[in-house]
Order: sequence, then C-alpha cells, then structure tokens
Amino acid sequence: MIGKMFSDMMIKPGKSPVFETPEKYGLDYEDVTFKTNDGYTISGWLVKGRTDKVIIQSHFGVQCSRCGFTVEGKGMMEKSLWNSDIHFLNQVKYLVEDGYSVLMFDMRNHGESEHKGWITWGKDEREDTVAAIEYITNHNDYKNASIGLLSICMGQAASTFAFGLEPKMKQFKNLKAMISVQPLTYDYFLENMGLPMFLLNAGSKYSKNKRNTDLTGDSFLPYVKDIYVPTMVIQNSNDPMTDLDMVKQYYNDLIVEKKMLWLDLEKKRAAAYDWIGKNPEPVLDWFNKYID
Repeated sequence: MIGKMFSDMMIKPGKSPVFETPEKYGLDYEDVTFKTNDGYTISGWLVKGRTDKVIIQSHFGVQCSRCGFTVEGKGMMEKSLWNSDIHFLNQVKYLVEDGYSVLMFDMRNHGESEHKGWITWGKDEREDTVAAIEYITNHNDYKNASIGLLSICMGQAASTFAFGLEPKMKQFKNLKAMISVQPLTYDYFLENMGLPMFLLNAGSKYSKNKRNTDLTGDSFLPYVKDIYVPTMVIQNSNDPMTDLDMVKQYYNDLIVEKKMLWLDLEKKRAAAYDWIGKNPEPVLDWFNKYID
C-alpha cells in the first residue's frame, strides 16, 4: 500500500541504531535513563566535563539516534540525506574539552529509548526535552549548572514546542541559551521532496487514519515567540529539503538576542549536521557568551 509506505518513511521508528559510544572518543560517561511526564523511558549518556555547565543535545528524527546517523539500512535516505555516517560525538568531544558536560539522549521511538508509538516531528517529543532538562536540574551533581540546548532539526522542533506548550519551561531559570539547527516543518519537508502530491496525501491520510498521527497543521512556528533564551539559528543555504523563507520567518519571529549563521555547503540537508562536528568555533562562541 502506497500510503503505508510513505507513512513508514516519515514517522515509523526503528531506523536509528546507537552505533558507537563515547568510549571510542576517550570520553568519560555514564548510561542514564529518565522518565517523561507522559510515561516514556528515555535512554541516553551523560558525558562528563565540569558540573557547572551542561549542554543538552537532541537529534533529528526517524533516521537518527543520540550518536548520529549511519547510512546502513536507510534506503533512499542513504543518497538524499547524506552519503556517510554523521558522528554527533565529534561536537560532544569539543564541548567536553571546553569544560561542558553533555547530556545526549534518544528521543522516544528512536535508538534505545522506549518504542510504543509513532514519530510526531517534535510535538510529542517536546516531553523528552522537558524531561532531559528536569533530569539535569534534579541531579545532585548538576542541579546548579547552567544549561544550553543544542537542538537539531526535529530536536529543535521539540524544543520550540516545549517553550510554547509546556508552562514548566518558564521555571528553568538555569536555561541560558539555545542553538537551533535547521528548523524544518513537516509540510515544507514534504513539499520539497519533489514527490507527487497524491503520494504525500496518501501517506498523511494513512498516518492519520491508521496510526492516529495527524501531522497536517502541527507546526512549531507559532511558538517561536515563546523562546526566552538567546538563540542562534544555523542553516545550510543550499539545503534542498526545506523552505528558506520559513527559516527566515523562524529567525525573524525570535524576540530574544539572536544570531543567524548561514552556511554554504553541499546541496544535502545533512551537510550542516556533519559540519557542526567539524567546526567548533561558532558553537563554542555562542554557548560561552551566555553560559557561565
């Protein structure tokens, strides 16, 4: 069935193995788990630097896990997204070397976190973001730490939804800054895949009717104004899977201290994700400016 095939491509979990660990990078870490308010068990790593400043990293969706992206088993995404593995532990290593501890976790229905539903492109996954912040703020060693969010694609959607839909976000006085990497809404992603509309409609209809996941109209853009921490947006200007006017709208709607970092990279969406791990200066400069 065509509808099921395209629904699987967009929201089916189980394509995101945890394929390496911080040990490979010479990093001190511990395996952690924590519960979301709506009952998911989230698995992650707490990679240890200093105890007074922490970065919480969240990943992109469907094809990804806490440690990044591996091309094996990705089908058509192997060609269209990126043509080699992406190692999120690259940026974790330079963050730790600069003194940060890093909490990196698998969002629900990804990696080793609990699987019991479908991917919602950030709306439900916002609960995972909130639970991660609570985990750090309630941790004996890190409860007084300043926190930054490194939120990538669906991870930034989850963070943005959290700022808008979760009142407790305003209680996190230790949350100091965010980097929002390549904002992407579901509708623009589908439009820019270049697929016939009848196929996209079939996938959306199957998701709604068979999997109780309605992604039409569930956009995080109305909640950008609720972000209350300084935010840098990073975007590849050659990204073929988004609408750059939407990215500009995201940036323009921010009412906090902000910076827009345009990259001129290969014409693949995941080029920016790979770039982050190899270019520490902009990331460190932004977090160091706002995190004590």
